[in-house]
Amino acid sequence: MGAITRFEDTEGWKKARELNRAVYQVTRGEPFARDFALRDQIRRASISVMSNIAERYERDGNAEFRQLLYVAKGSAGEVRSQLCAALDAEYIDEMTFRRMTALARDTTRLLVGLIRYLERSDLGGRKYAPNDSE
Repeated sequence: MGAITRFEDTEGWKKARELNRAVYQVTRGEPFARDFALRDQIRRASISVMSNIAERYERDGNAEFRQLLYVAKGSAGEVRSQLCAALDAEYIDEMTFRRMTALARDTTRLLVGLIRYLERSDLGGRKYAPNDSE
């Protein structure tokens, strides 16, 4: 299997995108849509997961990537916490809560796997790769 060269190809980003779609879908419905503070916060958190994974590809260094993955992991945890708030406020039902929480946990699991891989890797990222023209 070749190296991943686009963030869109990573399983973590794909799962984060799935989570983001689910968050937007559920927050469109009433009464969730009227709770502007919670709606906006959970949306920002779900977008943060995707965005921090994507940002890595612009930075290229594994140390920076790990840091951004930790931020993305924290945002996935924030989504889970906000889902609890939505359940308690009866904006979502138990089945929706369980499905979305599982999606957030799957995203976290993929991020943790990638973090662990990068911590064990001796590679510094694409920007540290030897230049063939030198």
